[in-house]
Amino acid sequence: MGKTADLTTVQKMTIDTLKKEGKTQKVIAKEVGCSQSSVSKHINREAKGRKRCGRKECTSKRDKHALERIVKQNRFKNVGEIHKEWTVAGVSASKSTTHRRMQDMGFSCRIPRVKPLLNKRQRQKRLAWAQDKKDWTAAEWSKVMFSDESKFCISFGNQGPRVWRKTGEAQNPRCLKSSVKFPQSVMVWGAMSSAAVGPLCFLRSRVNAAVYQEVLEHFMLPAADQLYGGDDFIFQHDLAPAHSAKSTSTWFKDHGIPLLDWPANSPDLNPIENLWGIVKRKMRDARPNNAEELKATIKATWALITPEECNRLVDSMPRRIAAAIQAKGAATKY
Repeated sequence: MGKTADLTTVQKMTIDTLKKEGKTQKVIAKEVGCSQSSVSKHINREAKGRKRCGRKECTSKRDKHALERIVKQNRFKNVGEIHKEWTVAGVSASKSTTHRRMQDMGFSCRIPRVKPLLNKRQRQKRLAWAQDKKDWTAAEWSKVMFSDESKFCISFGNQGPRVWRKTGEAQNPRCLKSSVKFPQSVMVWGAMSSAAVGPLCFLRSRVNAAVYQEVLEHFMLPAADQLYGGDDFIFQHDLAPAHSAKSTSTWFKDHGIPLLDWPANSPDLNPIENLWGIVKRKMRDARPNNAEELKATIKATWALITPEECNRLVDSMPRRIAAAIQAKGAATKY
């Protein structure tokens, strides 16, 4: 961004505020996200009392208020749809003008955050669970082996619809995309502790109780030996049907492995969900051509996960618990 004319209204206001606070132009440029020369030109222009030259704006304050109402009614519309509605409302402006006015208001087109869909009973149970675990220390959480399944696709480019939001609105309910538990079309099972990750298991069929117990026998138990040696540990998994089946519970009792009670539909409380995200981000530039190449890429990327990354994620558990309590059981930013 090399011209002060390219700055949005929000950026200009931010520059003025930081300048009054005594921040240097270099610091201001970094915080605003523009070049230092743009900051300098804006400050000098304001100091000289110069106004922006060029043609007068073709839209009034009333037009801008109408545009903001249209955007806020449905934040998932594209610019073309928003421009059409604005035109129907009686405003004569081009599509590019519509886009500029939205940017001047502080709206940016972003990929929406995803949060699980929780009903009232689930929120109450999450809150009760968090209150029960609020005094657990990082050392206690380090004894937990976190596990989960995740679906990997050959193409990572299709991330769905985008949403119009302003700075600070990432958690606005109207800017969020609700998620639901995905069907059992999972492909990969993995586990982690605060020290490292365990071996991956690529699932070839629908995960029922019998298949899941095979995964536990041939992958979870070796992972436990690798991560904990002969020390005691607690195993965590979610409430998927295969996990909560009676025969699975019997399997754990027979093997003397204690389970961590876990609230339903709570991926935001599980640090391995963030680990899957790290793996997928590291694979962003990978272009596997088939399932076998995809598996090889996943294995190679999983092997690059460091103990420091695992430790940092598990150490976040007390903060996740506090966030769940503060949100009264609602889904959190994690």
